[in-house]
Amino acid sequence: DFARRHSVPKWSGDAQDLLDDPDIDAIYIATPPNAHLEYTRRALAAGKHVYVEKPMARNGAEARNILEAVNASSQKVCVAHYRRKLPLFMRIQAILQSGELGKPRHVTLRLIQPDKDPMIAPSEEYWRVQPEISGGGIFHDLAPHQLDLILMYFGEPEVIQGFSLKRNPDGGCDDCVSGQMRFRNDVLFQGHWDFASADGTVKDNCKITCDYGTIGFSFFRSPTLVVKGKNGIETSTYAPPQHIQQPMIEAVNSYFLGAGGNPCSVEIGTKVMEMIDAFVSRR
Repeated sequence: DFARRHSVPKWSGDAQDLLDDPDIDAIYIATPPNAHLEYTRRALAAGKHVYVEKPMARNGAEARNILEAVNASSQKVCVAHYRRKLPLFMRIQAILQSGELGKPRHVTLRLIQPDKDPMIAPSEEYWRVQPEISGGGIFHDLAPHQLDLILMYFGEPEVIQGFSLKRNPDGGCDDCVSGQMRFRNDVLFQGHWDFASADGTVKDNCKITCDYGTIGFSFFRSPTLVVKGKNGIETSTYAPPQHIQQPMIEAVNSYFLGAGGNPCSVEIGTKVMEMIDAFVSRR
C-alpha cells in the first residue's frame, strides 16, 4: 500500500530481495532494535550503505559489534539521531558555540509522562516495553535523541553514573531512570526520566545554565526556545519541517554521495548506547 501511494517502482516483503538488488545502493533499517545488528551486518556484506534507526542497538555491546562491522567495511553508515538537524537544536548549538552566554555550567533534563502516553507511536505488540526487542523500555526509545544532543553540545562525558527502577508493577521493564554526568569542560548534567507518572503529570524540559544566562527548551513537545541573557528574555519558535527527518535525510544523502561529512556516525551511536547502559542498573 505504501509503495503504491508513493509511486515506488518496486517493493518486496523479503529483506533479502533488497539486499540482492543491484539497483539499490543504500538500506534504511527501521526495524525494532533487536534486528539492527543482524541487518546492518547483512547490508554491509551486500555492499550497501546503511541508515539505521535509533536506538542503534539494544545495548552498548551490540553497538560495539556494529561499530566493528562498520570498521571492517568500506560502506558508509549513519545513525538516525535526526533531531540534531532540526532548526531548534541547531540554534541551541549555535548559541553555545557563540559564547554569548559565557561557558555552560549545568544541564537539567526532565521527561515525565504517564504509561502509554499518546506521544509514543502505537504498535500491536507494544514492543518498546519488551526488553528482548527494544533493549529496555520507553527510556531506550526516547532518551537516545536527548543524549545524542547532549553529546553534540558538550562532547564526551568523563564520568557517567545512574540507576533505574520499575514503578509500574504491571510493566516488564524499568520505567524510572536517573542519571548524572560530568563533562570534560566541567559541565554537570542531571537527568530524570519517569514513564509511569501516577497522577498523569507530563513534563518535557531541559535547562542549560551558563555564566550569563540560561537556555530553556523541550525535546519533544514544544518548538519554543527561551533564552535568558544580559539583554533580557528572547522567546523564539522553530517549527519542525513537515517531514521530520527530511533535514537529516538530506545530510545522509550528501554523505553517501561523497558531498558531505557523516551527520551522525556509528561511533556517536555507540557512545549514546554506552551512556544508556550506565544509566540503567538492570534489565
